[in-house]
Amino acid sequence: MTTGTRRPAKLALEDGRVFTGEALGVAGETDGEVVFNTSMTGYQEILTDPSYYGQIVTMTYPEIGNYGVNAEDIESDRVRVSGFIVRECSRLASNFRSSETLEEYLVRQGIVGLAGIDTRALVRHIRQQGALKGVISAIDLDDASLVAKAKASPGLVGRDLVREVVPQETRVWSEGLGEYGWLPGDDRPRASRPWHIVALDFGMKYNIARHFADMGCRVTIVPGTATAGEVRALEPDGVFLSNGPGDPEPVDYAITTIRELLGEYPIFGICLGHQLLCLACGARTFKLKFGHRGANQPVLHLETGRVEITAQNHGFAVEETSLPEDLEVTHRHLNDDTVAGVRHRRLPAFSVQYHPEASAGPHDSRYLFERFLQQIEAGCSVS
Repeated sequence: MTTGTRRPAKLALEDGRVFTGEALGVAGETDGEVVFNTSMTGYQEILTDPSYYGQIVTMTYPEIGNYGVNAEDIESDRVRVSGFIVRECSRLASNFRSSETLEEYLVRQGIVGLAGIDTRALVRHIRQQGALKGVISAIDLDDASLVAKAKASPGLVGRDLVREVVPQETRVWSEGLGEYGWLPGDDRPRASRPWHIVALDFGMKYNIARHFADMGCRVTIVPGTATAGEVRALEPDGVFLSNGPGDPEPVDYAITTIRELLGEYPIFGICLGHQLLCLACGARTFKLKFGHRGANQPVLHLETGRVEITAQNHGFAVEETSLPEDLEVTHRHLNDDTVAGVRHRRLPAFSVQYHPEASAGPHDSRYLFERFLQQIEAGCSVS
């Protein structure tokens, strides 16, 4: 628990609002776009999700860290958030899989955080004003100085953050979901389909690749900067477009690659991959006021009328009025009616604006991986 014994620290927002609390993790200084996540658990997966690159994440649940941190529940090779904010950070870690406390993990990863503030007030402020640039500091406690630094922070709009998180090399993936990846009673997929999935990595979560591997696929992960020719050279049966950070419109090289591959292979996109697929088809995107982030976001599947509870993390969305005739809306976000999924009317391509691989989150949308493989199995690929 936070008891006032940590070093003082502050969060300053670009609009002049300042919150005073205690340093969490490394007692330093960091800047980024301040956002909030409504998940009650899954903080380790959130911390290591590359989609959060450039952002300071605030957890809305009041106590974070009770079950500690382990070596398995990570979604990339390191923590990717710019900063981390909680109301109260548990100093005790109680779980048989835990190897260290949350704070020990943040210190080891060099992450600047803040605890002991009224996160409800911060979240209400973000909901009213929109996501704001901010600075956390335990080394500069002057309000005016911190607000000036927040204003000078570059933000996300117009920046290509994908280049800052993409892997440098192509790699083959073989790790499956493991014993904790399925719930009792889950229908396990048949793992006898030797399809080759080439995944364009724009900041991909590990659990996506784990799903494909568990389904018997051969998985090759290439940098999101790869050209269409480089993808073709790998002779894929299907092409996957991953999640990733920031504004999709500056990622023009990926839009070009996707446009060239459309119709050649079945394509499945998640989150940023969804936005890039829509842009490649001629749609536009826009920045949401405060985004969708959490493992409890309701989505309506228009075909079945079923409501899926989904894991989401994005600050941009596809503008529905800009969708070309070729794209049909398949899913809709029930909190604000924004587009949550599309499919191409003529070509084997579809995408969703959420995370069916969960981690952390519900398993309601796992069927989308199966749907992608069914497209491949049906002979849609010409490779």
